[in-house]
Amino acid sequence: MKLVWVAALLAVATASVVKDDQFSVLIGKEPLVNLDIKTKELCIMKLLNHILQPTMYEDIREVAREFVLEENLDKYLQVDVVKKFIYMFKMGMLPRGEIFVHTNELHIEQAVMVFRLLYFAKDFDTFLRTACWLRERINGGMFVYALTCAVFHRTDCRGIIIPAPYEIYPYFFVDSHIINKAFMMKMTRAAKDPVIQDYYGIKVTDNNLVVIDWRKGLRHVLSEDDKISYFTEDIDLNTYMYYLHMSYPYWMTDDAYGLQKERRGEVMMYAYQQLLARLRLERLARGMCDIKMLMWNDVQENGYWPKIRLPTGDEMPVRQNNVKLITQNNLDDRILLDNIEKIIREGILTGQILRRDGTVISLKKPEDVEYLCRLILGGMGMQHDDAKVIHVTNLIKKLLSYSVYNVDNYTYVPTALDMYTTCLRDPLFWRVMKRIVENVVLFKKLLPRYTRSEFDFPGVKVERLVTDKLVTFMDEYDMDITNALYLDESEMQKKRSDMTYVARMRRLNHHPFKVTLDVVSEKAVDAVVRIFIGPKYDCMGRLLNVNDKRLDMVEIDSFLYKLDTGKNTIVRNSIDMHGVIMDRPWTRNLFGLGTTTTTTINSDRVVDNWWYKTRLGFPHRLLLPLGRLGGLPLQMFVVVTPVREGYVLPTIDMGIMKDRRVCRWTTCIDNMPLGFPFDREIDINRFYTNNMKFADIMVFRKDLALSNTVKDIDLSDMVMKRDDLTYLDTDMLVRWSYKDVMLMSTDQMRRM
Repeated sequence: MKLVWVAALLAVATASVVKDDQFSVLIGKEPLVNLDIKTKELCIMKLLNHILQPTMYEDIREVAREFVLEENLDKYLQVDVVKKFIYMFKMGMLPRGEIFVHTNELHIEQAVMVFRLLYFAKDFDTFLRTACWLRERINGGMFVYALTCAVFHRTDCRGIIIPAPYEIYPYFFVDSHIINKAFMMKMTRAAKDPVIQDYYGIKVTDNNLVVIDWRKGLRHVLSEDDKISYFTEDIDLNTYMYYLHMSYPYWMTDDAYGLQKERRGEVMMYAYQQLLARLRLERLARGMCDIKMLMWNDVQENGYWPKIRLPTGDEMPVRQNNVKLITQNNLDDRILLDNIEKIIREGILTGQILRRDGTVISLKKPEDVEYLCRLILGGMGMQHDDAKVIHVTNLIKKLLSYSVYNVDNYTYVPTALDMYTTCLRDPLFWRVMKRIVENVVLFKKLLPRYTRSEFDFPGVKVERLVTDKLVTFMDEYDMDITNALYLDESEMQKKRSDMTYVARMRRLNHHPFKVTLDVVSEKAVDAVVRIFIGPKYDCMGRLLNVNDKRLDMVEIDSFLYKLDTGKNTIVRNSIDMHGVIMDRPWTRNLFGLGTTTTTTINSDRVVDNWWYKTRLGFPHRLLLPLGRLGGLPLQMFVVVTPVREGYVLPTIDMGIMKDRRVCRWTTCIDNMPLGFPFDREIDINRFYTNNMKFADIMVFRKDLALSNTVKDIDLSDMVMKRDDLTYLDTDMLVRWSYKDVMLMSTDQMRRM
């Protein structure tokens, strides 16, 4: 066994920033199975760097050549897994260079085999060698998917922070014109040409940072849904969706993974419901009414133009306006879906569903919502076979995609719906989510309403609920897209790109705020505090009652608090709220090795905190919807309840969820249903108790000129900006000169 590759693995974190000798002092000091977290991160980052190309690192290539799977069967916990993979590999897998699609059954079947090979490696040494072997032999997208999932679920990978998916595969997160300009800059090397830079909206700094302004160029829209594209196309929101899937893959039904002992189904379904509620607030802020549930026989009025170029050069398909969803090509899928949805809804009404193996799924008690959610979103096999799961969402995606026109099983051009990294961009997916969530809404309607004793907390009273002034704005963020470009021969030798390419985007943000509660308690007791924000009026300006808006309440914070006797003043800073994350650091800055405009993370960071938040956190800057200049009227709600048990399945293990750092919302605090007290229809006569309180809030918007987060590079000469909504309200404004105006005809000027 050669140890040379170990030294090289420690030599470079990311090719574009780390010099070859920066970590040479670590050569041979530790055995590979006892590496610290930082070193493991370096190894993973190296495997994921420039995934579109064969690896540039000799050490990885050497390990890939020397490691033989057939000769190392004893290094895996399940030998059959290795044998099945070897057979599949020899029979042929997804070719390298093709697009790995998350909803393609063949692609996922192969990716699951790759994941199992990585997951069942006995130690980190075998895991890393297997990853090197795979990096050089299988499809890049499949490798990223399987490796990311393995890092999420292996115990010896806990604490590892992996690069954000938008840095690994920028193609799925930025518009195609950005990729085109980056390629143009790299090929022409026009870094010093001011005419080219001004024409294309590009700035080049002294430290070889190429800034491509996302707003430069025409902005085409197809429907009113594009008004909130700043939210649905947000890179962190789509990363959140992708990481939710990575935390609970629908195909991971084997008890060997331990996910069956977690509230996986309820967490995923509540995440869907919360995303829909958050979308409702954003639409309300823009004067738009709520979305409608997807109906098969309706014509889809609003199309979607992804503006995404795939690594193969193909453009992600456009769905035009006024498209008929059901045709002769997908009628079979429609019939299958109708039958499955009929079985599920009848099961909800009757209280049970019969599985193919003869067992019965009970849907009668409140805790049975876990079974229902697993049945709809995967995670529950209909037979004793990992592959036999019903994933209604994926069936709907298949119905709505264009897979019928594929040339063969591997040549697949995905739509935005087909990828977990892009599905939130498509307005149609939100309608799909609403159709899925309605099954759980029906289930909850058949449950008894909460009693007053379930709402109440005797001896506890919320006297005051106040917040700071809530101010939102559009700021600028530089997204590293260097991995979208191919390295030339000289860069491959240097193992880094000569230039760092970033896309400067506009995104929603808000100033940190504090929520202050005054709670009076008659005794010292542990309490669970839940804080929500939701609408006060609907899109027509009508006042909403509790039942009208209960499904639109966004849970922004939930935490355990020990109340003392007497008055308790609880202050929650928004940046410390449960389950939120601040900006992810650039990978090249993670260890303070790069010089950029983003914040670096010191090597002595708190690993557990960053790992937890980076993996699963909801973006902090998206807690509030875009406000209005005069204020957007909303309501905040807080409820303080005792720590309760008894509402979840006896098989659920809080300890496993705590150990895996997947404590979403109140799953590791108490056993009340997620969304309590708004998850069931409310009897108004029982609802209002002393331990809860509503408060009116206003969310304001600040102009871009007043924002303190604008980058230091002045791009004002590129775009005419009235305020931070300019790029949302109109197409990109063209800069007219006096000469241009003189050449215009009278009719042209009148039309302007």
